[in-house]
Amino acid sequence: MPRLFQKILKTGLVTEALGPDEAEVVVLVKQINAKTQRLLGRALAIREVDAGSCNGCEIEITGLTGPVYDSERFGIHFVASPRHADMLLVTGPVTRNMEVPLRKTYEATPDPKLVVAVGDCAQTCGVFKGSYAVAGSVDQIIPVDVFVPGCPPEPADILRGILAALDRMPKK
Repeated sequence: MPRLFQKILKTGLVTEALGPDEAEVVVLVKQINAKTQRLLGRALAIREVDAGSCNGCEIEITGLTGPVYDSERFGIHFVASPRHADMLLVTGPVTRNMEVPLRKTYEATPDPKLVVAVGDCAQTCGVFKGSYAVAGSVDQIIPVDVFVPGCPPEPADILRGILAALDRMPKK
């Protein structure tokens, strides 16, 4: 065990800083937390739905929960059940196999619910457009409040989309 501590002390910090927009990201998540507390009185519960994407957007969404963005500490929680969700983050074009499950997920989410379509494929079907396996873009299947463009969008852009969707939530 002492060798492990020696190695840690010798190596030092090896993580990278968020970058020049670090202050902006912190402001974004704090704004999301404040708005969520004002609207819901608690943390924001998000259900992520992969409707048929290449998983590029999911990697960026997962980045939100990692140590760099650490969205959990700012009151953004990802939940396993749509019944516990306030918002759906939907990625990818909707495949024929995911059309019915996406509709059922939307119906299972309690009102008032928000939908954020993440990535170019969610809006235009991207490179999957015209495929026999694609039912259409997300807004052709369920109502969408906000689109987050990008292939894939950066985590900060996803946070901006979440904040924009919260602006559309009806006040109690």
